[in-house]
Order: sequence, then C-alpha cells, then structure tokens
Amino acid sequence: MTNHYEPPVDEQFNELKEKAIELWKEVDSCNDMYGYATGKINCIKDLENTSDNFMYIVTMFDINNRRKLAKRLTEETKKSIRERMLDGGNPPQSIVF
Repeated sequence: MTNHYEPPVDEQFNELKEKAIELWKEVDSCNDMYGYATGKINCIKDLENTSDNFMYIVTMFDINNRRKLAKRLTEETKKSIRERMLDGGNPPQSIVF
C-alpha cells in the first residue's frame, strides 16, 4: 500500500496539478466574485511534488468536483490517488478515483 504522504512520480503530480487548475479555471469563469477559485489556483500553481501536496490538491475539491477531476486523469494517476485515500482510511465506496 502507498503511504498517504509519499509523493507520486512527477508526471502524475504535474498531471493532477494541471487538471486541477483547469477545473478551477472553469469555476473561475462562472463566478469568482470573492476570489475563491483564483485563490485555489494561486495555491496550486506554487505547490511542489513533496510530502502530501498531491493529496492536498485532491482535498480542495468536494465530491462532485472530484468526479469531474477524475474524468480528466489517466488511470495511473487515479490509481495513485485511490491508493493514498485507502491508506488514509477513506472507505472504498467513498472514493471516486
């Protein structure tokens, strides 16, 4: 099992980072009156592939947006997220990756 705090390979981290920013930009274009989405984008773009930053990006999204994010990711990246969520104690039925 993969440790929740173990960084993934760079390709997976960069893919998640890119797709998360894309998704936040969609939210931003709809309604960013209070800068919520812009703040998330600014936070994500500065993250490096260390510690649990991979999972930190995932936890920025509610369940509905996690589903949208999952549809944009490769199977390898989804597997890495799933393994870390299981390691973190999430019940399998609640994981959308």
